[in-house]
Amino acid sequence: MNKILGFSGLAAAALLSGAAQAGEVYGGGGFPGVMLGYAQQLDGRFAVRGDIATVGRLDVRRTEEGIAYSGKLEAQRVGAFVDWFALRGGFRLTGGLTFNTYKASLSARSASGLSIGDNTYSGTSLDVTIKFPKTTPYLGIGYGHHAGKGWGFVWDLGASIGKAKVTANAVGFPDNPQFNADLERELEQLRKGVGKLRFVPQATVALSYKF
Repeated sequence: MNKILGFSGLAAAALLSGAAQAGEVYGGGGFPGVMLGYAQQLDGRFAVRGDIATVGRLDVRRTEEGIAYSGKLEAQRVGAFVDWFALRGGFRLTGGLTFNTYKASLSARSASGLSIGDNTYSGTSLDVTIKFPKTTPYLGIGYGHHAGKGWGFVWDLGASIGKAKVTANAVGFPDNPQFNADLERELEQLRKGVGKLRFVPQATVALSYKF
């Protein structure tokens, strides 16, 4: 609700600050999903806009370090952006903030046991959560949202910059030093792998209408 109110406030502020300029609605898709937004020209070189994009919740299956996980992926974000038309055409540079829900909740369970490290442990389960920051800076390039009237075409390519965090909960043999050592080694390898992801990409296309 707070994100929606913030998005509405951005649109209202844009309308008040640029009432003499063209307003624009747009919708499309790509990653991170189906998108709907509003843009407001401030002058010939700048525009402000906000949009909402989501894929909802998806079932995922993934193998990491020899362990098969299954679970849910959530990917959605609200964005607030400033576009700079440096060349006074449709091409632009974009900066802003995104307010994110990028989260994977994964579980590994097996009746025959899980292979953790060099050992197999029966009666063991492992729950892992991979989550990106809720608020991240955004940098990108794109085309569209410039001054004009009627229908138009929009594309964006950029990234929300932030590092994923990995947390885990294991059920097994808490008093077994070998189990704890194997588990920590597996989790450290998982953190290193996910830690390479320091941004969430965006690649979207949309149709717009300026009025």
